[in-house]
Amino acid sequence: MSVGSQALSDSLRAVFAERVQLQSVAADGVCAEVGAADLLPVALSLRDHPQLRFEQLIDVAGVDYLDYGRTEWQAEKATGSGFSRGVNRAAGHTLQGSRRFAVAYQLLSVTHNRRLQLRCWCEGEEEPCVDSLTSVWASANWFEREAYDLFGILFRDHPDMRRLLTDYGFIGHPFRKDFPLIGNVEVRYDATLKRVIYEPVSIDARTLVPRVIRHDNRYDPSLSGVSGDGKRG
Repeated sequence: MSVGSQALSDSLRAVFAERVQLQSVAADGVCAEVGAADLLPVALSLRDHPQLRFEQLIDVAGVDYLDYGRTEWQAEKATGSGFSRGVNRAAGHTLQGSRRFAVAYQLLSVTHNRRLQLRCWCEGEEEPCVDSLTSVWASANWFEREAYDLFGILFRDHPDMRRLLTDYGFIGHPFRKDFPLIGNVEVRYDATLKRVIYEPVSIDARTLVPRVIRHDNRYDPSLSGVSGDGKRG
């Protein structure tokens, strides 16, 4: 553990006591967790307290913990064990109640040259929600819109809670683990109606094996020193 990480963990304990739970301390930063009710006041203190001074919010990411650490990825044909099967039984993580969605904040203190990852569990599951931090860090605006668009996480008191990456009429949230991989609707331009229309997804089976074998100049005999009859020149 570096001196900076130890100093940051000590400052967090001194300033917040039980309101912030330290999850891990590494050489390059500290990971902590805060309750949804304390998110906004804790964020203000993280920015303004002289021992902390986290002036920059670098990133905001939504996290979906559905089936996290429980089981392997569902597949029609797959082994029950092996490399990268998407399960970590040693972690001991289990979902509690509606604790499915969380928001992870990456913070930087330019003053003290320290980094902090702050995680907050969302309230609710069907409509997960936390307070918006746009009043604390202006950079949270588009980050929170992205998390709303892709995960369906709502940010209370956000000034412009609209989709950011998907289309205006898009249905669902693509990064939820229960979202169908083929999507819900498809979009096309109708020349007769002269507008974009939405229709149910229609996917036809395709043959992905190439039917035509084309010449590849990388295997030209003249480049390898082998003649057309298989003899070296």
